[in-house]
Amino acid sequence: MRGHLEGVLARLRRRGAAAGPMKRLDIKIGFACNNRCDFCAQGDKRRVLGRRPLARIVGELKAAARQGVRGVVFTGGEPTLHPRLAQAVRAAKRAGFESIQIQSNGRKFAYPDYCRSLRDAGANEFSPSLHGSGPRLHDAQTHAPGSWRETVAGIRNLKKLGLHVLTNSVVTKLNYRDLPALARLLVRLGVDQFQFAFIHIVGAAAREGRGIVPRKSDAVPYMLEGMRIGRAAGVPCYTEAVPYCLLDGLADCACERLIPDGPVVDLDFQLKSWEKYRTATGKAKRPRCRACRHDGVCEGPWREYPELFGWDEFVPVRGEAPRR
Repeated sequence: MRGHLEGVLARLRRRGAAAGPMKRLDIKIGFACNNRCDFCAQGDKRRVLGRRPLARIVGELKAAARQGVRGVVFTGGEPTLHPRLAQAVRAAKRAGFESIQIQSNGRKFAYPDYCRSLRDAGANEFSPSLHGSGPRLHDAQTHAPGSWRETVAGIRNLKKLGLHVLTNSVVTKLNYRDLPALARLLVRLGVDQFQFAFIHIVGAAAREGRGIVPRKSDAVPYMLEGMRIGRAAGVPCYTEAVPYCLLDGLADCACERLIPDGPVVDLDFQLKSWEKYRTATGKAKRPRCRACRHDGVCEGPWREYPELFGWDEFVPVRGEAPRR
């Protein structure tokens, strides 16, 4: 999943960025990780792919900056395990990037000095992942005892430093009923934004299949209850990978309408446009979707989902297309 969104866009607007869609570089700097998540989209890459050298990272940052890209997300794997992450962040700052985000499992943020080092280097957005309202659910999915406590401590440390925190939570068969409680926890922690991302059936999740993937029609009501809790508290919150026909009047919670386009730099491949990949290759729609009032904006589910569960859950919403 590609970093978060509204905070990036809002900050660039406040800074008087040029009109037009903001572009953002997603750069995966290594696949080592100190969690072993059941839903990891990177799968076995940790075993076969190494770490991106700093010189290569700097070159890719400069190339993207020359193309007018002004946002960057450092991700992986777990980017905080890269020993040169702070130097990479400084390089992004020097290259003129205005939004510099660290997408992480959040465990190293439990160390206040580490948080300060990334802040001082130029990072201005932090996106830790939290997958349960308590350690039982979270740690059962990360297979890293103590990871929930470290991530929660990390969120608190970041907020004490006044930093912008946008969390992501993967929605699985194990945790979907817990999402309202998780939303209440995130509100109490003072996060600036949170997102519930329905599991993508690739990597480790593809091996688990129905053992870890819930039906969207079962999980989405709990996702939407979490959205209502966040909104009532004034916290921006979003869903990912939920087609509009399931959003029950909360279509503006769909994050896809806000995700900045831009290149993705992996260790073994590159994409010029994340948006084109999602809409042309990654996601699927069927002819019946054309009858839906949201057809012009909805991307459909990741194509692996209907391959596993079929299309019966997705029913076109009748009526005129909403004004944008």
